[in-house]
Amino acid sequence: MRGTGTSTGTTITEVTPPPARLLDLTRLASRAGRVMTGVDRVEYAYLDRLLQEPVPLFALVKTSLGYLLLDRTGCAEMKRRLDAQDWPDPDLLARMARRNDPARAGAEMALRRAACARALPARLGPMLRRHLPAGAVYLNTGHSNFSDRVIAALRQLPQARIAVLLHDTIPLDWPQFQREGSVETFAAFLRRVGQGADLVICNSEVTRCDMLRHLSGQRIPKSIVAHLGVPRPMPGTAPQGPWTGAPYFVVLGTIEPRKNHALLLDIWRDLAPPAHLLICGQRGWRNEDVFAALDAGLPRVHELPGLSDAEIAALLRQSAGLLFPSHAEGYGLPPVEAAALGVPVLSAPLPVVQEVLGDNPVYADESHRYLWASRIRQMAKGYRAQPDEAIQERGAFTPPSWDAHFKAVLTLI
Repeated sequence: MRGTGTSTGTTITEVTPPPARLLDLTRLASRAGRVMTGVDRVEYAYLDRLLQEPVPLFALVKTSLGYLLLDRTGCAEMKRRLDAQDWPDPDLLARMARRNDPARAGAEMALRRAACARALPARLGPMLRRHLPAGAVYLNTGHSNFSDRVIAALRQLPQARIAVLLHDTIPLDWPQFQREGSVETFAAFLRRVGQGADLVICNSEVTRCDMLRHLSGQRIPKSIVAHLGVPRPMPGTAPQGPWTGAPYFVVLGTIEPRKNHALLLDIWRDLAPPAHLLICGQRGWRNEDVFAALDAGLPRVHELPGLSDAEIAALLRQSAGLLFPSHAEGYGLPPVEAAALGVPVLSAPLPVVQEVLGDNPVYADESHRYLWASRIRQMAKGYRAQPDEAIQERGAFTPPSWDAHFKAVLTLI
């Protein structure tokens, strides 16, 4: 805003309109047809919110055949397809480009049709200059496609600014839990953030401190802490099984070593809590012992991948609690989502969970197997199947909201 004088001496405040925004949607496009992860949900939330803002909106998508630029209409078309999971069967060109991923091939084909411009990698800069106004802000919320090429192309656009949402630095802090090559890939990503970003949006103070630690001695961009919003989903119909009407616990998230499903399987195998364990999440990586135990089968342990948000919410609401023995998190959406539904939470004492949830969960160190087993038994003993009306009266935790997040972020971009 700026003030201008008039002949009467009155000061008129002119409001400078926000700049155009260029949202990178490469990650969401790459995961077409899959169940959304926490990072996917953040990118989707930005798409949803920016479509509601009276500001010029564009999106950038890297595909197997180059870059696509979507205008507001194209962004709305992408959201519509994401909501309906309405991706076409790929044509021959798309199938050849993505031989092993037909869902992504179909998504890229649909987005090519919706794009207002396309460019081969070498022509990315000219495409952006031709279609974007000066001062546009590039937003990367999914850690995908933040490459030297993209940064260089954006720097060709007059007064362009770059904002990156940093979810965590876990690949550098817990390399033993990562896929092969992912540590080096993330280290390069964080270096580019330090060198090229004008603003870093940190999802927690823990993440901001971790970023400062890893960028020590390097350029450090301006940063802001904005907790992620957690909507309360409308529960659907809970899947039925041996757990129906009995005490059960839910563990939610990709089955990877960092999430520490191994602790829970050990407890259910050796200490036999009087409850069922529902493992809701896709299988990940480097977790062969856990996969073998699940394949062999354990009494009262059930693997339920691919559930919808509504089904998971319904399961959570009637559960004895959410179990969260994770070794490390950048934010920790599952316990926040569970607490927002009034569901008891047993969590490892992670700094970020304590930052966001405070004293709401029961905490137990993830290395203390017998303490976890004791807490689980106590929670199972106190379980009572209740109607929805009683659940709503539990005094659910009020989670951070997307409105608060965007109020903090959008004033800076």
